[in-house]
Amino acid sequence: MESLHTGTATTSPTCLDLIRRGARQHAARTAIAFGDRSMTFADVNRLSNRFAHALHAAGVTHGKRVALLLNNGLYSVPLDFGCVKAGANRVPLNARLSANEHARMIQDSGCTHLIYAPDLEERAQALQAAVPGLVCLALGTPFSGARAFLAEAERMPDSDPNVDVRPDDVILTLFTSGTTGTLKAAQHTQASYAAICRNVLLNLIDVRPDDAMLHAASLIHASGIFVLPFWLRGGRTVILPGFEPGQYLKAIENERITALNMVPTMMQALFDHPDIAKTDVSSLRQVIYGASPMPRAVITRAMAAWGRERFWQYYGQTEAPLCIAVLRPEDHEGELLGACGQPALDVELKLVDGEGRTVPPGTPGEIMIRAPFAIAGYHNAPELNAATFEADGWIRTRDIGEFDARGFLYLRDRTSDMIITGGYNVYPLEVENALLTHPAVRECAVIGLPHEKWVESVTAVVVLRPGMEASEAELIAHVATQVASYKKPQRVIFDTEIPKTAVGKLSRKLVRERHGR
Repeated sequence: MESLHTGTATTSPTCLDLIRRGARQHAARTAIAFGDRSMTFADVNRLSNRFAHALHAAGVTHGKRVALLLNNGLYSVPLDFGCVKAGANRVPLNARLSANEHARMIQDSGCTHLIYAPDLEERAQALQAAVPGLVCLALGTPFSGARAFLAEAERMPDSDPNVDVRPDDVILTLFTSGTTGTLKAAQHTQASYAAICRNVLLNLIDVRPDDAMLHAASLIHASGIFVLPFWLRGGRTVILPGFEPGQYLKAIENERITALNMVPTMMQALFDHPDIAKTDVSSLRQVIYGASPMPRAVITRAMAAWGRERFWQYYGQTEAPLCIAVLRPEDHEGELLGACGQPALDVELKLVDGEGRTVPPGTPGEIMIRAPFAIAGYHNAPELNAATFEADGWIRTRDIGEFDARGFLYLRDRTSDMIITGGYNVYPLEVENALLTHPAVRECAVIGLPHEKWVESVTAVVVLRPGMEASEAELIAHVATQVASYKKPQRVIFDTEIPKTAVGKLSRKLVRERHGR
């Protein structure tokens, strides 16, 4: 058994306890909708029990890791719950990644089994060929050499397998590359995942039985975190196969959606769509956004269309989801639009300098946190664990933040994205926000490129809006009116798109690779 960072002690229930509670309390209500199909809480509960029994029959027993390769669909939630009930450690694979990346994840995590959906059969076959001994389990008709997992599950009993779980059992190993490009496998336990549910309900959303949340982003990341809070309170989880702005707007209206969760790139595309003004959003109470900083121009436009009272921002990390800080609707004004919000009620947070000393308000420092919803360490990464986790439970986030006099936290940038030019620190996010106030700029990324004299030069990669023009000199001058002279771009590169990560975030790492570093 590998040694895990256990963080702050917790007396909260396990994730399995919360799944069982929701099933008992809301059996007849609709739990999941996907297209024209739906499942009640009782349906999900029975199917997840069958999946758990089928996992055991296939050799995925308590503590073993199983890779999951499927896009958003009807079986996403029952399969996740089935893994928890089996005591298994699920390892989701983002379908947008390459076969080589998937193979590395499977091998690095020690998965012996892969569950795959029919639309990803070709990738599953490639992975079985690449990973010796990998057992493939099909959620449909299996290819030669795979097992008919869904058919096997349908023959299993629908009773709870009653696996004896412990709070420190790892139930989720989630790969993330952050800004460094190095794969890290973050591990969540029964206790930490239950604490995430509490964190969401305590700080971000008051779920009611008739509520419905719309999911278009991949359920293996932040979007999926909302499933358990809605399950526990009797709300509906409405799943789309992916994000297409027109279909998303139709679903809001047709399904009477009460809550959304979006990343900035989704929100920008949504409010660019011609149907935005005519969509009925009268059912909508909350628009939750996070995962990466929101450009001020985008949130200002969104509030003008839908009203400030709907918008909630969270700041979190894969290592500590979901809410490290929250910006409430009443704080969506003025300079606070550039803030992450105030620390969540169930987190300790401090900012430290390079020597580990706490810095005063108005001074940037690395964000450190201590919380019950933090991960139990990275899998098979002793050096990274030593650099990230302090003995007393504090976690180094590698994010640079700053408190104002009222206790609002501002995210300045990732330590790895900071540009050092002529001895000055430049935070790309500040320059990007200035660029995005120009009407011709659709999206942008600011990076540091090598420079003989200044070490790094501030470089902006810009995508213009269709039919609009702007010169390099015009954009540099526009930024210079809003930031110090040393922060303005020395160069502007025009491109047709900004590379994004597998979860839709702008990736400065990929931008640097494309443009010379």
